[in-house]
Amino acid sequence: MRADIGTGRACDAGLERTITTFRPLSLAPTLAPLQRGRYDPCHHVSRDGAHWRASRPATGPVTYRLAQGGPDTVTARAWGPGAEEFLEHLPHLLCLDEDVSDFTPEHPRIAAAFRRHPGLRMLRTGLIFEALAPAVLEQRVHSVTARASWRTLVRKYGEPAPGPTPVPLRVPPTPEVWRTIPSWEYHRANVDPRRSRTLVTAATRASALERAATMEPVRAARQLCAIPGIGVWTAAEIAQRALGDADALSVGDFHLAAIVGWTLLGRPLDDDAMVEYLEPLRPHRYRAIRLLEITGQARKPAFGPRTPLVDHSRI
Repeated sequence: MRADIGTGRACDAGLERTITTFRPLSLAPTLAPLQRGRYDPCHHVSRDGAHWRASRPATGPVTYRLAQGGPDTVTARAWGPGAEEFLEHLPHLLCLDEDVSDFTPEHPRIAAAFRRHPGLRMLRTGLIFEALAPAVLEQRVHSVTARASWRTLVRKYGEPAPGPTPVPLRVPPTPEVWRTIPSWEYHRANVDPRRSRTLVTAATRASALERAATMEPVRAARQLCAIPGIGVWTAAEIAQRALGDADALSVGDFHLAAIVGWTLLGRPLDDDAMVEYLEPLRPHRYRAIRLLEITGQARKPAFGPRTPLVDHSRI
């Protein structure tokens, strides 16, 4: 999709770039998957609705601020060594080149959600390990537990974000730092040995993993799943944020199959039935899930077991 993209320019508050698209762009729901909870030390939504985020592209740490100027306009400011790279990559981050002409959902709820939210985009940060670390922490534990572990480790081992942030932000640790965090520090952060081993193993292979950002989704998933402890769920969670993969379905999620079943069929489904039912939506299965989420339709009846809150630091 074409876009009129302004060039980066120096300003008193960093480098700035404005993008005007020829298809609506809804910034808040597009960026939402990047934020790991309300108190994510790498992400903050200010009172004016702007999204502030600290990241680490190849050229160094960056803090960026993205603000919606209109239904087809986004203004970005960036600070730090990675600012220029981030602004150059911004159209790719927001997937301005994605093609939705073949997305023609038949289910009335998905079709209505798409009509209401034509500006939802996928995300393509291109940063594999930055998406991998929090995804591994979220494996098989309640999101409350995972987000607390993420906050603890990033606040201790990340570095202060550059620029005039409205609240203190932290740049995520480098793979080398993740690799050298002592086992007892993972334990104190309520990360069990299985997840910490997966993180450390992935960190030792981070350079090779980053090449997955240039691969087709199927090949990238195979590369990621070659890491012990990373399966289809984790690979999908990474692809949703780093690769702009609109088809990355989080098979194996504790709730997703049941949510899809209750939302679209009025009854629960298991993973195999969900995959079969959503097959006609390829290559946009994840896009359909996101549309249901942002319209508030993705839910299931409040019964059945909840994911337990386990304190691994006391085990």
